[in-house]
Amino acid sequence: MAGTETHHILARPVFDTPVKLLIVVAPYYKDIADDLIAGAKAEIEAAGGSWDLAEVPGALEVPTAIGIADRQSNFDGYVALGCVIRGETTHYETVCNDSSRAIQMLGLSGLCIGNGILTVENRDQAVVRADPGQQNKGGGAAAAALHLIALARKWGGQRKGVGFKAPSDPIRLADSNDGPSTA
Repeated sequence: MAGTETHHILARPVFDTPVKLLIVVAPYYKDIADDLIAGAKAEIEAAGGSWDLAEVPGALEVPTAIGIADRQSNFDGYVALGCVIRGETTHYETVCNDSSRAIQMLGLSGLCIGNGILTVENRDQAVVRADPGQQNKGGGAAAAALHLIALARKWGGQRKGVGFKAPSDPIRLADSNDGPSTA
């Protein structure tokens, strides 16, 4: 049972300049979402960061909202929160897989995202995972985003000269009226 396992938890990252995160939540199950949000806010504030909150109708809209925010705002990272409880149809698999895949694609494109969208079999599992006094998956998602922000800041300014580098004196290409190139 997951509740009885012990896990290694990384130390909270320390930042020279404060971080700002956007928490995007699908409050379909409001009480569960409120616990996830409480855990995320506490973790961000414990790291000296600030947060803003955006609500969307469901888990499928969470990655879209993060994509919009990334294009139009200035957040350092994102916390994706929500809960999908298995029902009687295959809709559960679609929502779980597609929201997770979209969040992963945003992360692979460079965004710092902690995924705290719960995918559970029943409400009891969700309550335990969302509760900040129990599994605190909202806090865990915020911690994941904070760790990714720390890595992005660590590596962001470093360039090792690997790969293509444009020449400082660009080569002039000949066009049809110029004759031979002097480059």
